[in-house]
Amino acid sequence: MPEPIIKLKDLEITYNPGKSNEYKATQGVSMDIYPGEFVAFFGPSGCGKSTIFYSILGILPPSAGEMYVLGQNPYSYSPEEMVNFQTNTIGIIYQSFFLINSISVIDNVSLPQIFHGVSPGKRKKWALELLTRFDMGEHGHKYPDNLSGGQSQRVSVARSMVNNPKILLADEPTGNLDSVSTKQVMDSLEEINRVDKKTVIIITHNAAQLSYAHRVFYLKDGLLERVVPNPEKKQIAKVDKQKMLVTEMEKLSKIYPYETPVRLKVKSLVNYLTQNFNFDQILKLENFTQLMVERKISKDEYAVLLTKRFHEGGIGVSTVEGISMAEKVELILKQSEDVRRFRRRFMNNNFFSRENEVIKRLTDYVAKEYKEKLEPVRKKRLKELVYKRIASLIGREEFEGALRIPLDKGGLGISRLRSRGLTLYFEKILTQGVDSKGHGH
Repeated sequence: MPEPIIKLKDLEITYNPGKSNEYKATQGVSMDIYPGEFVAFFGPSGCGKSTIFYSILGILPPSAGEMYVLGQNPYSYSPEEMVNFQTNTIGIIYQSFFLINSISVIDNVSLPQIFHGVSPGKRKKWALELLTRFDMGEHGHKYPDNLSGGQSQRVSVARSMVNNPKILLADEPTGNLDSVSTKQVMDSLEEINRVDKKTVIIITHNAAQLSYAHRVFYLKDGLLERVVPNPEKKQIAKVDKQKMLVTEMEKLSKIYPYETPVRLKVKSLVNYLTQNFNFDQILKLENFTQLMVERKISKDEYAVLLTKRFHEGGIGVSTVEGISMAEKVELILKQSEDVRRFRRRFMNNNFFSRENEVIKRLTDYVAKEYKEKLEPVRKKRLKELVYKRIASLIGREEFEGALRIPLDKGGLGISRLRSRGLTLYFEKILTQGVDSKGHGH
């Protein structure tokens, strides 16, 4: 594995140190970013992502800790070396474009090369090549105030590449764009990462863009809360595969690669319902459960099929067991609607006023399965865990582990056996709430 292209160790940045309005923007942040990675800094406003971003750029020196880019501390550079670092090693894309309206598009792109003594002919030829690559070649003669927002940002992307930097920094590059332009810009950044092997770092509030990244650095209150590898990307950094956010749906799709998404959901529920069933019973149960998942039969019709004798086409379970199984499936399917509602809005960065209400209902579902009253402090902690799990901030094992941690150490103090049962139940709700597209074959 290569050496990190960017390395932070216990980085702290304090604004207005020693004054009454002193503010510590980052607190002991450590991270390694590797050559050729596409990474995202993700978190709420004020979490520290922009502070780290601009420190890497060389304009915000650390108050404590260490930072290295290509094995060197840029804050040890002379003024001339720093200019070279900021113009050759790093390219930057801003949310607000920062194009100069008094010169043409092609001159905006070629401008950084003037300071490196590149001849007018060479720099304009190279600028036109870059503009053409990002579908802006025919606009080179125009002035920036005649461009749309999406076009302006693609000009900014071309400008960021003009000096062939090793690292590309993008600060909310799609913050001012519509959905079509957003996809064009994000696809361009992905292409630069994939084809040109540039290290790309983006700041984003948009959860839908996280799928472009190899890894996501989640920040909150100046702390690096979590680093999440993308299971759909071949990793460059060494990661613990057990910590990758893989849902049960994705695990089942690897075991049953030719099953449809609906059949994978069926298998999840069947695994939950069956203990001592034989193979023939399980096959029938899967078929009946698929009818329930697809809402082609009612709960009562499902129960009848379960309790009908095997030679008559049923499963052959007792009436009590059949009714109980039907109620479990119906309940999970109903509860999973809240998961689907939350995930769709979360992945589209469409947060809504009733978000807290949805998380509260999901928390109540898990709490009810616990079958004992949870005092307020444990209910609050459970709600936080439910949010983190549904938002993919923690994995299944971390969710279950947090349930077991003693109450006085920040957990819920639930026994190992019951923690496992609650986690299993919640994972079934999550699996049924995952949109079907994109899984299975």
